[in-house]
Amino acid sequence: MPETAQAGATTAPAAGRRITPTGRLILPADADRTAWLTARRGGLGSSDLPAILGLVEQNPPLKVYYDKLGHDVDDAGEAAYWGTVNEEAVARRWAMQNRSVIRRVGLVAHVDHSHWMTTLDRRVTECPLDSDEQAPCALEIKTRSAFKSAQWHAGAPDDVIAQVLWQIIVNGYEHMHYAVLIGGNEYHQGTVRADQYADVIADITTAADKFWFEHVQAQVPPDPTGNGEALARLFRRLHPARSGAVDVDRHPDALDALADYNRHQRAESTAKKAKNTAKARMIAVLGDAQEARIGGERAYGLEPTNAAPRVDLELLAERWPDAYAACVQPNPTERITIASQYKGDF
Repeated sequence: MPETAQAGATTAPAAGRRITPTGRLILPADADRTAWLTARRGGLGSSDLPAILGLVEQNPPLKVYYDKLGHDVDDAGEAAYWGTVNEEAVARRWAMQNRSVIRRVGLVAHVDHSHWMTTLDRRVTECPLDSDEQAPCALEIKTRSAFKSAQWHAGAPDDVIAQVLWQIIVNGYEHMHYAVLIGGNEYHQGTVRADQYADVIADITTAADKFWFEHVQAQVPPDPTGNGEALARLFRRLHPARSGAVDVDRHPDALDALADYNRHQRAESTAKKAKNTAKARMIAVLGDAQEARIGGERAYGLEPTNAAPRVDLELLAERWPDAYAACVQPNPTERITIASQYKGDF
C-alpha cells in the first residue's frame, strides 16, 4: 500500500530503529502478514487493551490470552475486512482536511518495555495543531457501522480512547489524532491528549502489565468473563472436536456455574412465558385495529415484518442436490445438556 502524504516518498525506516519518542520499529508497514501475526504475539497491542479492560463484549480477555499463546482464535469478519479496505481513504481525507502529512509506520514496541506494542495506522509528520504545539503525534483510523453513530457524538467511545491512550503510552506522545468513517458516509475526527488522562494512563499500564506477566507469561488463563456467546464461540474454535470426560472435582467453580445456569434458565423460561402472555393480551385489546393509543398518542401497534423466507431443505436436497450442496453450508454449534439429577437445585 502506498504512503499517504503531501510530500515525496521517503526511504522506509529500518527495523530496530527508534521511530517515535519512546518507540522502536519492530516490523515495517509492508511486512508479511504471517511475520506480523507472529511478532505481535510477543506483546500487547493497542487492539488488545480494550479487551483486557473489559470494554469490548465480543472480545473477552480470555481470547487475547489464547491469541498470545499462539492459538488460532482470529474470527474477524466483514467489519474487519472493510476497515482495512477503507483505511487509506479515511487517512487521505484526514490529511487533506487538515493540510497535513502522514506516513505509514508498522509495528512499534516501547524501548524499555518490549511487551508494550502497537501498530500505528499513520505517523503524523506535520501536525495540524498550532505551530507552538508541533509535537510528534500519530493518527488512529476507524470505520464503524451506522448503528454505532450515537457513540461518537460526544467524541470517541471508551474502547477507542483506551486504544489511542495505549499508542500514546508506547510511543511517548503528548497527543494523538483519530478519524472515523461511520456508515460509509459520516466522518468525524478529534484529538486525544495525554495530560487529560493521567490517572487513566496509570491504570492502563498497571492492567496491561498484570495481564502480561500474571497470565500470558505465567500461562495462567484469566477468568472467563465477558459476553457468554463470544466465550462460547472462542471455546468452539479452540476445541472443534470433543471426546472423553473431565472430572469437575478438580474445578470447584463448575458446580457453582451449573447452579447459576439452572437458576438463570428457570428465570429465562418464566420471563419468556410471561412476555408471551402479555403480548397476547396486548393483541387481544387491539381487536381488528392496527395500533393502540393512550391519551390520543400511539402506545404500541402491530407492524408487518419482512421475515426471511422459509426454505424446505429436505425438498431442496431431494430435487436439486447440486444446488443444495452449493448453497447450504454446515453451521456446527453445540448446546448444553444437563443430566436429570443436576437439573434444578441440587
